[in-house]
Amino acid sequence: MTDASARPSRGIGGVLVVVYGILALAATGRSVFQIATKFDTAPVAYLLSAVAAIVYIVATVALIKQGPAWYRVAWVAIGFELVGVVVVGLLSIFDAQLFPADTVWSVFGRGYLFIPLVLPVLGLLYLRSSRRRALAAA
Repeated sequence: MTDASARPSRGIGGVLVVVYGILALAATGRSVFQIATKFDTAPVAYLLSAVAAIVYIVATVALIKQGPAWYRVAWVAIGFELVGVVVVGLLSIFDAQLFPADTVWSVFGRGYLFIPLVLPVLGLLYLRSSRRRALAAA
């Protein structure tokens, strides 16, 4: 493996892909339902759930794909996810009126067992270590 972005399909990388895929499906279903049925009650919250869904979809695809461009896409998507979950988590705690309904990232992903808070940290650590392994193999 000489490509700096080559990632294994098994082990922690495979687990990350599965978890991101599950979150992508869950967040997509949640946001589509919320936007279709009760958008008027909390448009910002429901749009943020849609943004989270898109981020999870992009991260899932980027973790599966190979190549330097996909490696960068994974870094950007997962980095954005971490910033999003921290910012929305803090805002939902300190100014709950901003989010009259929960988003995927509200209270750091409490509705998803805090997986949205832990997952990007693990994802970024994985990306960093996979780059190291790939460079070492070059």
